[in-house]
Amino acid sequence: MSEFVTLARLEDLPPGSSKEVEYEGRIVALFNLDGEIVAVDGICPHQGGPLAEGVCRGGVVTCPWHGWQFNVRDGQSTTFKSIRIEVFEVRVEGEAIQVAVT
Repeated sequence: MSEFVTLARLEDLPPGSSKEVEYEGRIVALFNLDGEIVAVDGICPHQGGPLAEGVCRGGVVTCPWHGWQFNVRDGQSTTFKSIRIEVFEVRVEGEAIQVAVT
C-alpha cells in the first residue's frame, strides 16, 4: 500500500501550472487543472522527456521533446493507445499537496 507524502504546497502550483518533483529517485509531474491537482509519472516513456515541462491543455500534456501526448487524469496516451503512464492518487491537506507515490 502506498503512503501519502507531501511533494509541494498549493502556493507552488497555481492554476494552470505544472511542477516536476523528485521523490526517492522517482520523478513526478504535478499539474493544477484549474484547482484539480493531478500527479503522473514525470518521464515520457518514449525517450525520457520531462512531462512537467510540456504544455497541458484540456487535461492532456504534450511531451516537449517529441510531442507524445497523455491524459493526466488516467495516464492514457492519446498518441498510442497501447501506452499508458502511471497516475498517482493525490490529496490536499490544508496547503500540502500529498501524493501516494508507489
